[in-house]
Amino acid sequence: MLIHKSDNVDINLENGHKYACKRIKKGEAVIKYGMPIGTATEDIPQGAHVHTHNMKTSLSSTLEYEYNPIACEVKKEGKEFFFLGYERENGNVGIRNEVWIIPTVGCVNKVAEKIARETGAKAITHPFGCSQLGGDHRYTQNILRGLVNHPNAAGVLVLGLGCENNNIAEFKKQLGEYDAARVKFLQCQDSNDEIEEGITLVHDLIEYSKHYARRKIPVSKLKIGLKCGGSDGYSGITANPAVGAVSDILISNGGTSIMTEVPEMFGAETLLMERCASREVFDKLVRMVNGFKRYFESYGQPVYENPSPGNKAGGITTLEEKSLGCVQKGGHGPIVDVLFNGDTATKNGLNLLDGPGNDICAITNLTAAGAHMILFTTGRGTPLGAPIPTLKIATNRALAERKSSWIDFDASSALENMADCADALFNLVIEIASGKDTKNEISGYSEIAIFHDGVTL
Repeated sequence: MLIHKSDNVDINLENGHKYACKRIKKGEAVIKYGMPIGTATEDIPQGAHVHTHNMKTSLSSTLEYEYNPIACEVKKEGKEFFFLGYERENGNVGIRNEVWIIPTVGCVNKVAEKIARETGAKAITHPFGCSQLGGDHRYTQNILRGLVNHPNAAGVLVLGLGCENNNIAEFKKQLGEYDAARVKFLQCQDSNDEIEEGITLVHDLIEYSKHYARRKIPVSKLKIGLKCGGSDGYSGITANPAVGAVSDILISNGGTSIMTEVPEMFGAETLLMERCASREVFDKLVRMVNGFKRYFESYGQPVYENPSPGNKAGGITTLEEKSLGCVQKGGHGPIVDVLFNGDTATKNGLNLLDGPGNDICAITNLTAAGAHMILFTTGRGTPLGAPIPTLKIATNRALAERKSSWIDFDASSALENMADCADALFNLVIEIASGKDTKNEISGYSEIAIFHDGVTL
C-alpha cells in the first residue's frame, strides 16, 4: 500500500512493515506519509525491507520555528448529534454518575480501596502527595484538582492522612471553590474510625448522586481525549486517521478534542504548528515542544530515543515515522489552544496537552484536563484504563480478534472504507457517552500515574 504519491516506501499489509518501492541511495531521505521519516544508512534496493538495519532518525534538539499558518477547517454536514449525559449545577456535563475517592497522599491508598469495596465507589490511588518539593508538589496538586473537579464524578470524597505536604488544608487552597454537597473531606489521623466514617460519607455522596438523571445533551458538550499506545505499522493508516476523522466530526459539531504525547509530536510538530489558530497558540506550542526537548536533554537523553521495542516489532522504525502516524489522531481542524499542567480544556476544537507519551501518565493528564472519555488506539494491545471510559481501538483485525476482552473497536475496516469506519466509531462514541460500558470499565481496569520530575525527600 502506497500512502502518499511522493513516498519511496510502501506498506506490506500482511505485517505493517515498509519496503522500498524505488531505489533509495545512502543518505537519502526515506519518505512516508509524504514526509521524511529518517535517512537511509546504506543503499536500499527496490523491494528491500526498510527498517532499523538500513535507516536512522534525522531528528536533533531544540529548533527555531516560524509561524506559517495554513487555512484549515472542518465542515459540518448539517446533522445534529446528541448523547444522554448528566448536567451538573455548574453547567458542566458528565457521561458517568460515579462517586470517586481521591487520596491526597499515597499513605491512605488502602483505606480508600477498602471504603470503595464496601460502597461501590471508585478509588483513584497514587503514590504521591508527600515528600515532594516545588514543581513536583504543584504538579500532583494540579492533577488531583482536575480529578476532583471532573464532571464524570457526581460526588467526591477527598481522603487525607494529616501530616503530608499535600494535606487537606493545603490542597483546598489549590482546589479553590467547590460544592460542599458534592465534595466531602476526611482526614484519617483525626478520625477514630476512618473506615466507618468514610463509608458514611460515601453513602451520603451516593444519595446525592441519585438526583441526577440522564438527559439529551448536544454533542458540542462532549470532550474526548486522543491517545495511542503500543503502535504498529498499521496505526497511521487505520486507527489513528479513523480517530482523526471522529475528532473532525465532533469538532464540526462544536465539540472538543484533546491530544497529548509531546515526544510523539517530534518530527511532525511543524504540521501542527501551521494549523495553530493564532500566533499566541503557535508560541505556546513552540514553548511546549522545545520545553519537552530541553527536559530530555537535562537528563542527557537524546530526544529521538523512541520508538519502543514493541513499536519496532510492529514496523515503526524512527520517531519521525511514529509521530507522523501519531498526530493523525488530531484530524484536520485548527488547533485552538495548548494546555499545560493544571489547565482544563475550555475552548471548543482541537487542544494540545503537555505531557509525556507514557501511557498511564498520558491518560491521567487527559482525564485531569477534562476529557469525558479517551479514544485509545493500539496495534499491540493493552488492558490499561483511565478513571474515565477508555475506548480501545485496534489497528488490525488479528489483535481485535485475539484480545476481544481488551478491544472495543476494530479499525482495520478503514483500509476498505475510511468514512464508514469513522462513522461507525463515532456512533460507538455516542453510545459510550450515553452509558454503554467500555471493556476497561467492564473489567474494572482503572488507574492513574502522576508525572514525576523532581526531588523527593
